[in-house]
Amino acid sequence: MELFLARIFDGLSNGSTYALIAMALVMIFKATTLINFAQGEFAMFGGFIVWVLATQQGIPMWGAVILGMLISAVAAAGIERTLIRPFDPADHLPLVIITLGLFLMINAIAGIVWRFDPQRFPELFPSGSVFSIGNASLSWYTVFTLITVAVVAGGLTLLLNKTKIGLAFRAVSSNLESSELVGIKVGPTLQFGWAIAAAVGTLGVCVFVAAPIRQLEPSVMVSGLIFAVSAAALGGLDSLGGSIIGGLAIGLVQSIAVPYLRIPNELSLGAAVVVLMLVLLFKPSGLFGTPQVERV
Repeated sequence: MELFLARIFDGLSNGSTYALIAMALVMIFKATTLINFAQGEFAMFGGFIVWVLATQQGIPMWGAVILGMLISAVAAAGIERTLIRPFDPADHLPLVIITLGLFLMINAIAGIVWRFDPQRFPELFPSGSVFSIGNASLSWYTVFTLITVAVVAGGLTLLLNKTKIGLAFRAVSSNLESSELVGIKVGPTLQFGWAIAAAVGTLGVCVFVAAPIRQLEPSVMVSGLIFAVSAAALGGLDSLGGSIIGGLAIGLVQSIAVPYLRIPNELSLGAAVVVLMLVLLFKPSGLFGTPQVERV
C-alpha cells in the first residue's frame, strides 16, 4: 500500500509538469491547428535563461522566472513574425518543417552556449514533505506544482475569456477566414498565442527541472515533449482543462502502470507513445477536444 501511494504521489508530480508543457502545446494548437515540435526547445532555452539570471546575475528565483518568461515570450513573438507569419497558416507542411528546424537549431545553440553538461537548477519550492505514510511522502514540490498548474490554467482561462485579445484569439482559433472578414488582425493575434505558449513553456520547464531528481541540460525536453504531446492528445489538443487531465493521467501511467507491468524504466517513454497511438486510433479529438466536423 505504501509503495502504491508513493507511486501515486510520483505520478501527480510528473503529471503536473507534463500538464504545464501540454498547456503550451494547446495554446499553439488552438492558434494554428498544428503541433509546435520546437515547443520543448523553446521551453528548455527559456529555462537556461532563468538559470543564468538566477545563478549568475543574482536575481531572486521567482523574479528570474518571471523575467525569463517575458524574454521567452518576446523571442517567440519575434520568431513568429519572421519565420512563421510569411507562410500561409492554412498550409501546415511548411510550418511543421520550420518547427522541426527550430527544434534542431535551438538545441544546437543551447549546446554551444551552455555545453551539454547537466546543470543543477535552483529550488523553486520549499523542500521536505507535507506528510508521510511509511515510505510514501507527499512533497511540497508536488503540492506547489499542482497549485502552479491550477494558477496557470485559471490565468489562461481568464485571459482567453475576459480580455479583447483573448476573445480575438478564440475567434481566430475557431475560424481563420471569418476572423479576417470581421477585421481581426490575424497575424498579431497568432503572435500573441506564440508568446503566451513560450512563457507557459518556460515556466513548465523551470518547474520540471526544479525537481530534486532532475537537472537542466539541452536534451532535457526531448523525452519531456513526448510525454507532453501524449498528455495534450489524450486530453484534447484544443482543451486547456483536457491537457491537465491528460498530463496527470500520463504521469500516473508512467509511475503506476509501468512498474506494475514490469516494463523497464528505460521504456517508460514507450508507454506514453502507446497511449498516444491508442488515442489517435480510437478518439483522435482526445477526451475533451472538439471533434472535427467536415461539411460536404
